[in-house]
Amino acid sequence: MRSARLVIPTLILTAHGSADPRAATVTHAVAGRIRRLRPDLAVRVAFCEKHGPNLAEVLSGLDGPAVVTPLLLADAYHARVDIPAMIAASGATGVRQAPVLGADPALLAVFRQRLTETGVSRHDGDVGVIVAAVGSSDPAANAVTARVAATLGAGTHWAGATLGLATRPHPSLADAALRLRAAGATRLVIAPWFLAPGVITDRVAEYARAHQIPMTEPLGSHNLVAATVLDRYEMTVSGTLAA
Repeated sequence: MRSARLVIPTLILTAHGSADPRAATVTHAVAGRIRRLRPDLAVRVAFCEKHGPNLAEVLSGLDGPAVVTPLLLADAYHARVDIPAMIAASGATGVRQAPVLGADPALLAVFRQRLTETGVSRHDGDVGVIVAAVGSSDPAANAVTARVAATLGAGTHWAGATLGLATRPHPSLADAALRLRAAGATRLVIAPWFLAPGVITDRVAEYARAHQIPMTEPLGSHNLVAATVLDRYEMTVSGTLAA
């Protein structure tokens, strides 16, 4: 008796979507890296809003099983509400949703690399790092991002690393700057906890220029970002097969 052929689920890399084309460019670049890491795997790109193809469109044309893998850092509204609703509304079967990327150690390694690229060393005792994030209506998501700042600063000689939110009132970027200067920082650096540049990172950059604070690049397209996406995908596939 011939055994059934194992069908490898499609990885649908699903990003938030932005009016800024740079964000989509990064998403497609990450997808390209995933294809190079896993040439046997079908990878498709989708967006929740503001850019095409929309996730609902991709799901409607789906042939076979798939794992919707969010290219998102925070386990907030888009991951908890938007994506599940789009999957349910599509009527597609055999579709699972993977966890968000979160504060994975591999991403933190990229984050540290971005700081190194701006000339920041872990031995710099005068440095204060503002971890700039989008901010969420979910306090738990903000708390996870705050832990990113704490983890980033652990084991360094910096004066501190703290969270500054770009779209929520507190703690603002200005609040974070005041806190770090009070802790003894004489050299501030802004590190955006974002996957790609866009409208909000431009807003952070405007603040940085106005206050003459150096700013690192977002995480961007990096093999460790692609590997983290693959990890979330494989966790979900393994869980599905085990069930």
